[in-house]
Amino acid sequence: MTRPARRTRRTLQMAGAGAAALLALSACSSSDSDSSAKSDSSASASPKLSGTVTVFAAASLKESFTTLKKDFEKEHPGTKVTFNFGGSDTLAASITSGAPADVFAAASTKTMAIVTDKKDAATTPVTFVRNQLEIATLPGNPDKIASLKDLTKSSLKVVLCDKTVPCGAAAQKALDASSLKLTPVSYEQDVKSALTKVELKEADAAVVYKTDVHAAGDKVQGVEFPESADAINDYPIALLKDAPNAEAAKAFIALVQSAEGQKVLTEAGFLKP
Repeated sequence: MTRPARRTRRTLQMAGAGAAALLALSACSSSDSDSSAKSDSSASASPKLSGTVTVFAAASLKESFTTLKKDFEKEHPGTKVTFNFGGSDTLAASITSGAPADVFAAASTKTMAIVTDKKDAATTPVTFVRNQLEIATLPGNPDKIASLKDLTKSSLKVVLCDKTVPCGAAAQKALDASSLKLTPVSYEQDVKSALTKVELKEADAAVVYKTDVHAAGDKVQGVEFPESADAINDYPIALLKDAPNAEAAKAFIALVQSAEGQKVLTEAGFLKP
């Protein structure tokens, strides 16, 4: 074989070796890039949630929020949601007095304002549902109550929520709009307490929320009244300042506002915001 032929073969071999080296370098670079991307992705991933989320919520949210608690804890193993249900005004007073809590879900913007005015909310409150009043009567409605005016009969024992509580303020608004005066046998500190009076047959009727009548099942009977349309309450929710478990609290609020959360709430009788 001639020298030019040998030189040509050697040139091709060198070219092949160079190409192989370039491919190896490229593969190494690509691997480093992928590893870096995975590292960046891992670093930016949200941390796993854990610990307890303490939620202060209006009494009327008890059934719905208890359902959402189960969903939340299932979705985030290692977390626990605890509740303090009650009258929104009482809950707001507890928060502004320093009670440790992560989330506040109130039954009116007025009671939420007690917290925001004291700068005890970390986020701007957002309305997540609305609620409308209904008359709860004894099963079968033996007193034939058909309107808000019927509750003014002296023969009836009627219970209202206290005027400082959202359901009581809404009831008073409906009564004022109808120019009706009603003297209840008692004012209750939250809507569940008012409903219980009827369930125990200690009262003939109570003005509560549609959601509470729905939750009571066959223990009471609901009577709608048109004036309730003028006294619908917005329910705001907010993350609280100095929340002990802020990240998990944000996730719970997100669940409440999600399609899943809204489905649970509307099935309970709440109105969409």
